[in-house]
Amino acid sequence: MKIYLDGQFVDEADAKISVFDHGLLYGDGIFEGIRLYQGNVFRLDEHLERLWCSAKAIMLTIPLSRAAMAEAVCETCRRNGLRDGYIRLVVTRGVGDLGLSPWLCPKPSVFIIADTIALYPPEYYTSGLSIVTVPTRRLGAAALPPMVKSLNYLNNILAKIEARQAGALEAIMLNDAGFVAECTGDNVFIVYKGRLLTPSAQQGALRGITRESIFAIARALSLPLEEHELTRYDLWNADECFLTGTGAEVIPVVKLDGREIGDGKPGPVTSRVLAEFRQRVLTEGTRI
Repeated sequence: MKIYLDGQFVDEADAKISVFDHGLLYGDGIFEGIRLYQGNVFRLDEHLERLWCSAKAIMLTIPLSRAAMAEAVCETCRRNGLRDGYIRLVVTRGVGDLGLSPWLCPKPSVFIIADTIALYPPEYYTSGLSIVTVPTRRLGAAALPPMVKSLNYLNNILAKIEARQAGALEAIMLNDAGFVAECTGDNVFIVYKGRLLTPSAQQGALRGITRESIFAIARALSLPLEEHELTRYDLWNADECFLTGTGAEVIPVVKLDGREIGDGKPGPVTSRVLAEFRQRVLTEGTRI
């Protein structure tokens, strides 16, 4: 495997960063997870726009232009002969001292990994997931804006551990007010009386790229969609539920906290959305 690292392509064994990099020491950095479908980097421009917005939010200067970054992403895929896969694009604060001060890190570091991913076993895309609500709450916007896709995922990791302890592959995370925010790595949608409902960023939801794609699909399918405050009660009594994310794509949820959602099977709206999504991933984006 070839890894892009600060302007060069190096072998996997040689892809190393310093132990003094603040991305490692403090989670001071940002990233994007991007999908490649049959040679098409899905919504690459949107991913780069979010990366630059995250960088601005934490006052991190990305040492490449957007055009150069897009080419680096595509070239990493080419170097690895990849046509379908997952791309991890990371920008760290760079090497500094053992203090927090980011201004003592003179040079940010960029690395890109292009590999494969399977977040959930294939059978769950037809049978649906059974998930739980966990005690760990989503960080509030006053602590860290959920729009920033930072390297510090400890909040989500704790929730993932709790999900595993409960025997589930994924978990619902609530915000401090008790409303549904998102899952540990996915956005949440429900179908209720013909409408698609999903939490807003103000509730703690990441503005996911796949989430934005679902918004466009809803318009194309004439499905009413609203950003809405949702509780666990709303999910328990939904007609359908599904999760979205770069790794997860679109996956149905059929049970939450031991309660069946709808008839306990993936619903027709979820199937329509998934079918449309699978068409769009082949055309929306950048060819490598």
